[in-house]
Amino acid sequence: MKKIKVLVIFLWVFSYSLLAQTKELKGQLVANDEVDGLHIQNKTSAKYSISNADGSFIIEAKALDTLVISGITYQTQEFVITNLIVELGHFKVKLLEHVSELNEVVVGKVLTGSLESDISNSDAETEVNFYDLGIPGYTGKPLTQNERKLHDADAGPMGYIGLGGGVNLHKLLNKISGRTKKLKAIVELDKRDACIKRVQESYGSILFEKDTLNINLRTEYYLFCQEDEEFLNLCNAKNELKLIEFLQAKLKAYQENRKSVTED
Repeated sequence: MKKIKVLVIFLWVFSYSLLAQTKELKGQLVANDEVDGLHIQNKTSAKYSISNADGSFIIEAKALDTLVISGITYQTQEFVITNLIVELGHFKVKLLEHVSELNEVVVGKVLTGSLESDISNSDAETEVNFYDLGIPGYTGKPLTQNERKLHDADAGPMGYIGLGGGVNLHKLLNKISGRTKKLKAIVELDKRDACIKRVQESYGSILFEKDTLNINLRTEYYLFCQEDEEFLNLCNAKNELKLIEFLQAKLKAYQENRKSVTED
């Protein structure tokens, strides 16, 4: 009988130790779309992590902790850590995509005799209003992959605390972790690279029509132009005359810099 009691106590202590044991667990988010930059918060211990491009992340947790996984594209999910997960040290979470519910749709035309009503039921094409349909829409210039990531990370107002206000936790965590700043720098670099490519294709033959610069130095010259803060503004303004004048002035400055370096 004493042995049984000792065994029960041992098992109880062992189970309690597992519950109290906090470990760094390796998580993996699984989805059909992008899983980069999603937030994983341990609401039991107030720890949080952000997923990598492949959906992997590391977070401190113990058995019975509850993780909250959130992102713009996916439904917010709660995931409870079990004893087995703590023992294994890794786990996977299948994400669920957001699905917008549409109002009831009437199939076919309904003519009422009212001109305004019948026009709305005619075959005439009207501009789609995404927000009337309950679908977040964007009708401007299509965003690049990195611009979409930045938009998702920095979407919506920050909010405020107190007086019934709320905080945009997704946006706040991105700012605290430095992800928003990093994405802004990546988008800025993408824009500069796109401008360089356009300059090379449009003005390369004009700039170097007299072989004023060796081919192996032209990439370095373009990078020299790119470092100037005025470059991106001129490229976006699409003022061809000013842009050409800028490129010619930078070419002259680049050649003079090379000449002074060579002489030294």
